[in-house]
Amino acid sequence: MSDNVARRGFLVGGAVLLAAGCTSNEPAAAPSSAAPQPAPAATGGNDQPGEKVVIGFSAPAADHGWIAAIAKNAEATAKQYSDIEFKPVEPTNDINQQISAVESLIAAKVNALVILPNDGQQLNQVALQATEAGIPVVNLDRIFPDKLAYRTWVGGDNYGMGVAAGHYIGKQLKDKGVSNPVIVEIQGIATLPLTQDRTKGFEDALKTYGFSVTAKQDAQFTVETGNEVATSLLQAHKKIDAMWNHDDDQGVGVLAAIKEASRDEFIMVGGAGSLNAMREIQSGSSVLQATVTYSPTMASSAIKLARLIAQGKGMSDLVENQVPQSITLASETITKENVEKYLALGFES
Repeated sequence: MSDNVARRGFLVGGAVLLAAGCTSNEPAAAPSSAAPQPAPAATGGNDQPGEKVVIGFSAPAADHGWIAAIAKNAEATAKQYSDIEFKPVEPTNDINQQISAVESLIAAKVNALVILPNDGQQLNQVALQATEAGIPVVNLDRIFPDKLAYRTWVGGDNYGMGVAAGHYIGKQLKDKGVSNPVIVEIQGIATLPLTQDRTKGFEDALKTYGFSVTAKQDAQFTVETGNEVATSLLQAHKKIDAMWNHDDDQGVGVLAAIKEASRDEFIMVGGAGSLNAMREIQSGSSVLQATVTYSPTMASSAIKLARLIAQGKGMSDLVENQVPQSITLASETITKENVEKYLALGFES
């Protein structure tokens, strides 16, 4: 994500054990996480061994599944290249500690830096220091406000998540001949720009079908609050046609509430692309019929881009000699029909 947000959590045996959250930095027990498996390095072109480069890496502590997958993905991708020396610093959710950690990488004169900041605004200055020291910065996910602070930004498309969810729900309801549907939306943290982007994309897509959101409520990106909010919405609306839940981790709590209420008259779309959600979709017996991606595989891409930039190379499939300044990953829609090809990219909540 691109803000200092809570995100991940667990539900075991029907009981909420943890409420931590999608790009959060609140301390929590580290979850079991299966990192998405990056594609193996190719044998030709830019993936051929080149000049040895040292890539520094800094990210928040793995207090939830998505962040855990980010770190594991970055490390796994770096190990695929014999010309990369991967230099991670201790992950932390403390802003000052992350600043100090990045400063240590600058002092070590690494060839490139990949940084997923706890907070882009608060780490902007240290990223500028790296750039001024001649170290290119690949800014991952949560963006630095100053474009001079990074060479390239790579991250997901929050607006696109909403658009993808809106089109899936809109088409499903239109195909069923539903008019004036009751559509509910469970957000993450309503005040955050990333959540607002997701909501705007959802609203814009639904408008193209003549639909609108009936009710929305934020669930703080936690399992526990997801459970509480879903319970409230289910009680308030005796019939629902569709539900969009912004985050698959808080979705663990949402699904528990739905099952507890024995409700199955509506379709549900999730967000992020967790393995938990994919298994629900794959079962064919869940209200959860799709999820729209915001994949931690972006960390693999960030490492690959940092390597190319440090070696003075461009992207082999582009005409230009330089890596682009900004790369926004598309939000893809995972359904029962295509879930098999996404399983290797999922992460455990």
